[in-house]
Amino acid sequence: MALQVGDSAPVFSAKDQEVKQVKLSDFKGEKVILYFYPKDDTPGCTAQACNLRDNYDTLLSRGYKVLGVSVDDEKSHVKFIKKYNLPFPLLADTDHAIVEAYGVWGEKKMFGKEYMGIIRTTFVIDENGVIEEIIQKVDTENHTDQILGKND
Repeated sequence: MALQVGDSAPVFSAKDQEVKQVKLSDFKGEKVILYFYPKDDTPGCTAQACNLRDNYDTLLSRGYKVLGVSVDDEKSHVKFIKKYNLPFPLLADTDHAIVEAYGVWGEKKMFGKEYMGIIRTTFVIDENGVIEEIIQKVDTENHTDQILGKND
């Protein structure tokens, strides 16, 4: 069954770009923006990451921690972070445990071909580990506005 607002966020543990173990429980008492994106250094994913980067101080000032997740490995994340000077960790979900737990691994279509991949989705998780918001129609270039509710 798909996750809903009000559900407890599935716990996870994964390595970030520095091969450091990161767990959801590390952020108890803090709000987390957990965003799932298809692939490092692709146009939409770069636009989304750079929008979050450009608004990072605003997000921090509102009490949010930002975590990106894709199935790319740590080396790919290091390149992506260095290339675009991203100030937040990217988690390597190479075994698909997190994307499966959050229900964002699914069938996609591009150029008439069907394939499995990450369905770009953002979860806003409150200080108690409860899902506060789920953004499924992500506007990559204005994602921070979506998170902060500026386009209502």
